[in-house]
Amino acid sequence: MSVASNRPVPRTPGRPDQRGSATLELVLATPLLLMFILLAVGAGRLATARADVDGAARAAARTASVRRDPGSASLAARRTVAATLAERHVTCRRLDLTIDARAFHPGGWVAVDLTCTVSLSDLTLLRLPGSRAIHTRFVEAIDTFRGPAT
Repeated sequence: MSVASNRPVPRTPGRPDQRGSATLELVLATPLLLMFILLAVGAGRLATARADVDGAARAAARTASVRRDPGSASLAARRTVAATLAERHVTCRRLDLTIDARAFHPGGWVAVDLTCTVSLSDLTLLRLPGSRAIHTRFVEAIDTFRGPAT
C-alpha cells in the first residue's frame, strides 16, 4: 500500500543561473534557421527560373525550325520566347536573344541563344541585391525531307 507523502519533490541537479538558457538559444537560433530556409527557397526559385529559360529557348528553337524561311523563323522564335517567359512569370531585367539561321535549309539547323538576367530580389523573400544572368543555347534540326519554301 502506497501512502502519499507531503515531502517536496527533489529538483534535478543544475545551477540556478542556467534557467531560461533553452529559451535564449531558441530566440537566437530562430532567425538563423529562418534565413537558411529562405536561402534554400531562393536557390530553388533560381533553379526553376533556369528551367523556365531553358524551356523558352527550346520552344523557340522548335518553333523556328518548322518555319519556311529564316525571317519568319526569327520572328516566330522571338514571339515564342516572349510568350513562354510571360506564361511562366519570369521577368528578365535584360533579355538577349540571338537566332542563328545560317544553316536554315532542309537538313540544316537553327540555333537560339537566350540570356535572361533575373533580379535576385525577385527570387527570394530576403530582397538580396544583385542579379544573375541565365544563359542557354538550343539547336534544332530542320527536317531533311520537307518541301521547298513557297
